[in-house]
Amino acid sequence: MSTAVSPLAPTDVPEMPVIPGVKLATAAAGIRYKGRTDVLLAVMDKGTAVAGVFTQSKCPSAPVEWCRAKLGRGQARALVVNSGNANAFTGKTGRQATALTASIAAKAMACSPNEVFLASTGVIGEPLDATKFNGVLGTLAQTAAPDDWMNAAKAIMTTDTFPKVATATAKLGKTTVTINGMAKGAGMIAPDMATMLAFVFTDAPIAAGALQSLLKSGVEDTFNAVTIDGDTSTSDTLLAFATGVAAANGAPRISRASDPRLKGFIKAFHAVLADLAEQVARDGEGARKLVEIIVDGATTKKSARKIAMSVANSPLVKTAIAGEDANWGRVVMAVGKAGEPANRDRLSIWFGGIRVAHKGARDGAYDEAEVSAAMKKPEITLKVALGMGRGRDRVLTCDLTKEYVAINGDYRS
Repeated sequence: MSTAVSPLAPTDVPEMPVIPGVKLATAAAGIRYKGRTDVLLAVMDKGTAVAGVFTQSKCPSAPVEWCRAKLGRGQARALVVNSGNANAFTGKTGRQATALTASIAAKAMACSPNEVFLASTGVIGEPLDATKFNGVLGTLAQTAAPDDWMNAAKAIMTTDTFPKVATATAKLGKTTVTINGMAKGAGMIAPDMATMLAFVFTDAPIAAGALQSLLKSGVEDTFNAVTIDGDTSTSDTLLAFATGVAAANGAPRISRASDPRLKGFIKAFHAVLADLAEQVARDGEGARKLVEIIVDGATTKKSARKIAMSVANSPLVKTAIAGEDANWGRVVMAVGKAGEPANRDRLSIWFGGIRVAHKGARDGAYDEAEVSAAMKKPEITLKVALGMGRGRDRVLTCDLTKEYVAINGDYRS
């Protein structure tokens, strides 16, 4: 884990409220790191609904496979997360480790292993010694507290430089419900369903099927619109839990995602996902610039997304931004290679709100000093107008610095 906090880290960290029906506890099990917590147990009340979206990697981790197999039941009592070891590419021993972890947690919680959800993050290819959870999870089940959100977010960090949390409230009927979220992710981040690990909790009484629909649509313009390095992890997991405890205060029980009473909740739920996704971009390994890429005038939104991702994932674009160089030639390259409809002679490009290229050539009013000043800012918007249609999209990324190479060159050392 890096010691220097990202210069892009949020300056305003929210006070995380209690979510009725959720308790948290952390421990140092010595899975890989020394002198820090590396295990999180979240304890949920009976009747908690669960939904999840996962990596589309064809080489998923054992915990991802475990969660997929249990998700259809729609019920959760416990979440166990470890950092330091991804339990990915670990074969039969990896599957045995998930089964043992769930068994230990189920015993501690007096519930079924089918109600235990798992996530692991860290090194790929190293066997996970699940016996290290013995005793630890039993103690955590006894000591779990409803207000331990920041410690929970810290326990799941790997190369992250700061814990990532977000919260929001909404009205459901006449009752106020709360949504809390935490995430980890700084490298090996490229969306393809969910990216990294993220966990969202609410006391709203929402059935698992409805929650699944909200989650699937919610990731599209949040977690699926973030990229650090173009690499989709084996372990990407986003789980949402709804305890339903707010029903006792008069919140209506929701069984369909199309229920009009969900309007305010959906907005707040989306805000939590968007906040966490932006924090992941802000903590990109070695990042010094948060980069918003906007593409408009594409033939469709889907086409705009592909072009935006082509720009966001280009090492040449990202290194130019790291060097504070408004090199629009590299943006032209990234647009052209995306394989989507584009016309060179209709293309316009802006850096930091300043148009640098227009209709296939350098802008006539281009002022290098003005653009250079804009490129020195920690947050930069790069806009591409295609002039082909009405498709528009937005993604977040960061620059690519020497520190990124240093972090990943030393990751297993």
